[in-house]
Amino acid sequence: MNLSVFILAAGLGERLRPITDLFPKPLLPILGTPILQSILEKVSTLPAQKIGINIHHEKGLIENWIKQSSFNAKVKLFPEDSMLGTGGALKNAEAFLNTGVFLVHNSDIVSDIDLEKLLDFHLSSDNLLTLAVHDYPKFNNLAVDEQQLLRGVCKANSMPSKSLKLLAFTGIAVYSPEFLKFLPPGFSSVVNAWLEAIKSGHKIGTFDVTGCYWSDIGTPASYASTIINELRQNGEYVYIHPSIEICRHVELNGYVVAEEGTSLDKGVSLRNCILLPGSTPPIPPLTKGGKGGLSIENCILGPGFKIDLNESEMLGFPKRADALLIGIGGSDRQYYRIKKDGKKEVLMQCSTDDPDFQRHIEYTWFFRKHSIPVPELHHVESEKMNAVFEDLGDLSLYSYLKCPREQKEIEEVYKRIIDILILIHTVATKHITECPLLQNRIFDYEHLRWETTYFIERFVQGIRDIKVKNLSALYDEFHRLALKVDSFPKTIVHRDFQSQNIMITRGGIPRVLDYQSARWGPPAYDVASLLWDPYYRLEDDIRERLLNYYIKLRGITEEFRETLLPCRLQRHMQALGAYGFLSKVKGKKYFMKHIPEALRLLKEDVSLSKEKYPELYNLVIGL
Repeated sequence: MNLSVFILAAGLGERLRPITDLFPKPLLPILGTPILQSILEKVSTLPAQKIGINIHHEKGLIENWIKQSSFNAKVKLFPEDSMLGTGGALKNAEAFLNTGVFLVHNSDIVSDIDLEKLLDFHLSSDNLLTLAVHDYPKFNNLAVDEQQLLRGVCKANSMPSKSLKLLAFTGIAVYSPEFLKFLPPGFSSVVNAWLEAIKSGHKIGTFDVTGCYWSDIGTPASYASTIINELRQNGEYVYIHPSIEICRHVELNGYVVAEEGTSLDKGVSLRNCILLPGSTPPIPPLTKGGKGGLSIENCILGPGFKIDLNESEMLGFPKRADALLIGIGGSDRQYYRIKKDGKKEVLMQCSTDDPDFQRHIEYTWFFRKHSIPVPELHHVESEKMNAVFEDLGDLSLYSYLKCPREQKEIEEVYKRIIDILILIHTVATKHITECPLLQNRIFDYEHLRWETTYFIERFVQGIRDIKVKNLSALYDEFHRLALKVDSFPKTIVHRDFQSQNIMITRGGIPRVLDYQSARWGPPAYDVASLLWDPYYRLEDDIRERLLNYYIKLRGITEEFRETLLPCRLQRHMQALGAYGFLSKVKGKKYFMKHIPEALRLLKEDVSLSKEKYPELYNLVIGL
């Protein structure tokens, strides 16, 4: 098959101004990657012999980008001195395209449409061309019959027949070269050529991709919502371009994206902000105390301009949505940001069979009574399995650390978090009898063995597809490890005390979430979860100072260190099991990116304990 690809990239992007006064739409970045690059990477997986791109607006910038890219040898550019339209662009490249089937892709489309399936569908049909379509009411104007053939272009109030349905064009289609004869020289619309082809008796088929993700980068709001969707798909709230070396005096909340060449040292607060290349937040006015106090939210910032956006639209929700779904963790619970009396709160909705719902409620009362900074509980409806909590914002420690910060600042934040951990391990522990549900939840031998079996089933077998050869010997080591950890002195432990469960609120104040899994267990498990966290790698010297800080402040002996390595082994096997379960079973693929660091940590653990656990060492080192 002689397949070509043609990308339409000449448009002015008028609805995106003033953004497109500085950046051609195809080069707009989405988390550091230009839209054009993403499309080229996607079409490069097809058996395409060549790729053509038409250019007009800011064509010099696109030409230079192509020359410096890895696609230079494969791409042929078709500059247009004046705009030729969607049809004229193809006619202008007729000699390039008439050698075989060709796929056309708009340069402002972001989607997960399977191009191979579209191509296969077209090749198996007798269609002159096949349009990828979907049900998208905002843009529905293609009249399609029961045989999935295009019959016309119209609006709902002018449908020629009730047997037809309206669908929207995705901007992606596969053409047979014979279609080119329907295009006149000069400026033309490809839609007019479709209609001419139908009049001539040709079939224009459709391939319905309804349900696929699709976004048209046509307006600032759609551009922003596309970026935020990409963050969600990656399991992130914050993206900071690697070129940004340091963030000074910047507070983040909601979704924040800072592209290449952005300055983040102005002492501002950013919430739901996208900073385009070269943009700088305005210098905040000084308050009476001499500190800046400027808050910027719900906008796109560019060099010399600011575009304000509606929050709901920016986040991809209806404009008057009463509740916004939040959270990107591994929980099956649903969390919604709601407004009551002008203040934001968080509604937690649990399933009817959620065993942790009542624990969450009682643990909240207990922890707050003893000064553990968990969110305040405002309202409970046990029969509906929901509760309303104080809103702690969206900035976890994990997201906070996405912004490069000075080591001193990082260490100070961790010390504040360790202060909380010590409160859990001491003050709350002294009063555990006040919370029977927690007192009776013991992190014992049985649970420890469950964790290590979880690691084998969900990660070793589930992700790596490895069958353990000497399973009985390995399980004997797990038995000894569980006995060892179960023998350590116990306190209340959070049991998942890692950076995604610690929120950083205004002023850098840490708060704690996801505590409903707390148990009575070895405190070193929490320390290992925080200081040897797969989500963020601490510098060794900082980790050592923080460990010393914990030991000194708790007033315990250095013998505590002896409990760390067994707990690290347990914790990192549990984490890998969880990443396997969440990514493969729950479909949250973004957890896969944390596997390399968790595995690195586990390899470090087993290397320090290979004499005690040789089977585990051999298994893990070989992963």
